[in-house]
Amino acid sequence: MAHIVTTRFESLLVDPAARSDALDAAVEDHDPTGVVVTHHHPDHVGAVASYAEREGMTVWARAGRAGAFETATGIAPDRLFQPGGTLPAGVQVVDTPGHAPEHVAFVTDDGWLTGDLAVATGSVVVGAPEGDMRAYLSSLRRVYARDPERLLPAHGPVIEEPRAVCERLLAHRLDREAHVLDAVRAGHERIPAIVEAAYEKDIADVFALAEATVRAHIEKLAAERKLSWDGDRARPH
Repeated sequence: MAHIVTTRFESLLVDPAARSDALDAAVEDHDPTGVVVTHHHPDHVGAVASYAEREGMTVWARAGRAGAFETATGIAPDRLFQPGGTLPAGVQVVDTPGHAPEHVAFVTDDGWLTGDLAVATGSVVVGAPEGDMRAYLSSLRRVYARDPERLLPAHGPVIEEPRAVCERLLAHRLDREAHVLDAVRAGHERIPAIVEAAYEKDIADVFALAEATVRAHIEKLAAERKLSWDGDRARPH
């Protein structure tokens, strides 16, 4: 879901996934001066080039990720931002990696634009090799500590109780991690076998996604020296 952040004098287009009549009308009404994304996944950047070329907006990208941004969007950025900085329309940038390495949240007067950091129901995909489970959990804890009034996710409804949602998402990930660690301690070494042991429901339709998620958990556990991982086999310490 794209957002347009507006102030009295300036506006900014965030995460334009695709052109639509409704978004065209909003862009026409608010005349944003720039376009920016929370991260580079296709469902957040698909219309960046189209709107930027049509409207002549300044294209922003995260510093150090300009090449990846251009690959994802098909257009080179005009300017770069750093987490901790401020964009047009008074938008503050907060580093929230994990779902994607470049993921950021944008703090506005209306709430935090959190991209794919959090959802009101269900959970967020954090899958290796791009997803980093340690970073993702740290990002959730960072948002919890900042205690925003509400989160504006890219998918699903507005989150009116951010701390409760952060707690739920943290608990979900740590519960899955415990199942993964139990599976390794039970003698399962390779990812497919660990997936089978760690999930209690039929996941045949999303098995590849579950494998990527379990790999991200294993990489986190290995970094924390809770198990050994050579890229092929996991073994308990």
